[in-house]
Amino acid sequence: MEESRAANEPRLKTGLIVERLTNTMQIKDALASTPALLISRLILGGLFVYAAWDKIVHPDQFAQIVLNYKLMPDMGINLLAIFLPWLEMVAGLLLILGIFPKESAAILAGLLLVFILAIGINLARGLDFDCGCFSTSTDQKSASYLLMLRDILLLLPAVHIMLFSRTRRAASVPTPEERLA
Repeated sequence: MEESRAANEPRLKTGLIVERLTNTMQIKDALASTPALLISRLILGGLFVYAAWDKIVHPDQFAQIVLNYKLMPDMGINLLAIFLPWLEMVAGLLLILGIFPKESAAILAGLLLVFILAIGINLARGLDFDCGCFSTSTDQKSASYLLMLRDILLLLPAVHIMLFSRTRRAASVPTPEERLA
């Protein structure tokens, strides 16, 4: 009885390893699936398009919000207040449409990291300021650690897209598999 148990033990260990690898592959396949990537693209891209709209319509108010961060020289604020919302809009639209999804997600992830840093610096300074995230209305003083947490959570779909989106190839460029055939 002991001999048969000892003989089956390596099979049990091998079976557990194979089962874990299979589960890992199923998770990877689920994350790489078209519906999962579409959901991440729509959430991240949609939020950035929505956030950009009010800033584009009211660049003067957005410039005041950027000024209140006290992180930039005054001469660069107007340029940033005009450029940043359009970058958010274009990257968000490209992401929604599935055009250059990895690149668009990387741009938005970079913006999120800058936003996290800017909010963190001003929270550490003890400043009471409006983040200007979704509205240029200056009567809101909503900066808090929850904003940083929200932006950190928004990095998840960006990373998901960057890791699992397939890169599109031009029709004339053969894939490595086609070259071997």
